Amino acid sequence: MTLATPRLLSLSVCSFLLASVLPGHAQQFTPQVQPFIKVQSGGPIALTDAKIIDGTGRPAQLHQTVLIEQGRITQVGATKKVKVPAGAQVINCTGKTLIPGLVMLHEHLYYTMPVGGYFNIAQMPYSFPRLYLAGGATTIRTAGSIEPQTDLAVKRMIEEGKLIGPDMEITAPYIEEPALDIPALNTIKGPEEAAAATIFWANKGCRSFKMYMHATRADLTAVLREAHARQLKVTGHLCAITYKEAAELGIDNLEHGFMASSDFAANKQVDVADYPAARKSLLDLPVNSPQMKSLISLLIAKRVALTSTLPVFEPYTGREVVLGGGLEALIPQLQERENTTWQQNQGKDTASTRLFMKELAWEKQFHDAGGLLVAGTDPTGAGRTVAGYANRRQLELLVEAGFTAVEAIKISTLNGAKYLGRDREIGSIEAGKQADLVVIDGDPEQNIAQVRKMSLVFKKGVGFDSAKLFESMKGKVGLN
Repeated sequence: MTLATPRLLSLSVCSFLLASVLPGHAQQFTPQVQPFIKVQSGGPIALTDAKIIDGTGRPAQLHQTVLIEQGRITQVGATKKVKVPAGAQVINCTGKTLIPGLVMLHEHLYYTMPVGGYFNIAQMPYSFPRLYLAGGATTIRTAGSIEPQTDLAVKRMIEEGKLIGPDMEITAPYIEEPALDIPALNTIKGPEEAAAATIFWANKGCRSFKMYMHATRADLTAVLREAHARQLKVTGHLCAITYKEAAELGIDNLEHGFMASSDFAANKQVDVADYPAARKSLLDLPVNSPQMKSLISLLIAKRVALTSTLPVFEPYTGREVVLGGGLEALIPQLQERENTTWQQNQGKDTASTRLFMKELAWEKQFHDAGGLLVAGTDPTGAGRTVAGYANRRQLELLVEAGFTAVEAIKISTLNGAKYLGRDREIGSIEAGKQADLVVIDGDPEQNIAQVRKMSLVFKKGVGFDSAKLFESMKGKVGLN
C-alpha cells in the first residue's frame, strides 16, 4: 500500500475543509469527484416536459416538469402550469423519462474472486460505488459485509464528497456458523457470539444484520433480540432455518425470493442445512402449489419483506455473458473467465432455467397477494452480476416476470424505501422529497430495455453523468 506524503495529505485535507465552509452548496465535492458532475445544485433546476414514472405505482404522466431547489423536489406538475424560476438551470426532457433513484436492498461492495479452487469474494470499494450510482442506484443496502470497516469508511467518504457512490445502509458481517470454505466469510460459534457480534457492529454504525445458510434458530433469536432492541432489522439468506421458522421468530426480510427456502425439503432436519435437498424440493414443487400459497400467506401475515435478486440466478443459455451489458467493466482476465464459463454452460442449464422461471412466478404471486417485494442484485455468484449494470437488469427481469414497468420501478424504488423506513424522504418523485431521480433517454414503459439509456442520475439534487461514470470504470472491476 502506498501512503500519501504528509504534505500532500495536508494540502488535500485543507482544500476539502476550505471548500466545505463556502456558502451556496448543500454538499461540496473534491476535484476527483467534480468532473463527473454534470448538473450542480447551486440554484434552482427545472427538468421540463418529461414523462414521469414517479415510483408510487400511479400511471405515468406526460409533459411534466420537476423543480429542484437545495437538493429537494419543490414542485411536480404539468409543464404548462409550473412556473420555472428566473435563473434556473433548465434541462429539456422532451422524449425522456424520469424515474426515482433506485433503492436497492441486496448489494455488496465485493465481487467473485476465487482463491485457488475455492469460492471467494474480494472488495471493490472504488469501482462498485461508482457503478451503482451510474446504474441509477441512489440508495443501497449492503446485504452482508466481508470488510465492514471498509464499507463504513466508503459510506463516510461518499457523504463527505470524497468518493462517488450512493447513500449506503451498511449490513454487518454475516452471522454464519463454521461450515463453508469461503476465506472472506465471517463466522460465529453459537448464539452468544452471534449476540456479541450484533452489539459490536451496531455500535460501529451497521444498520442491518444478515443470517446465513448454517445459522441456527438460536442464533437468529439472539440476533433479533439485540437488533430489534436497537430498532435495527435482520434479514437472511437461509437454509438451516426455514422461511416459516424465521417468520415465526420475527425476521424482517428474506433474501433471494424463494430460492433460499428449505421449507419444502423432504425430512428436513431442524437447524441442518442441506442445500441440494432444498433445491430439489423447489424443482419438484408445482408453480401453483397450495404449499407455496400457504407460505406466502404466512410471510405476509408476519410482515416479512422478500428481496428479489433475479440477476444472480439468471440462466446462461441464450442470455448475456455479463448481465446488463457489463462485460467491458471487467479486467481482461475476468472477461476471459466469464466468456469461457458462459460458453461451457450453453444448453446445459435446463434445470436452472426451469427453477428460474418458477421463481419469476412465485415473486409475482407474493407481490400480487400483498407482500412487500423489494429488489437487489447480489453481485457475487458466478461473476456475471456487476454493480450498476445488474441494477438495470433487475428492472428488465421483473418485467419478464410479468410486472408492468410501473410496478417494476415501484418495487425497485418506493418499496425499498418503505422497508428502510425512509419513504417520507426517498423512493418517489414527489414534492418535498429528496431530489434522487434518474433521467432516461427513452421510454421504459414502451420498452423496459430503455433503462439502459440513463443519462443523468440526480442524488440530492446533484446530477451525475451516468455514461461518464460507466466509461471511467471499463476494465477496472477486479482491481478495486
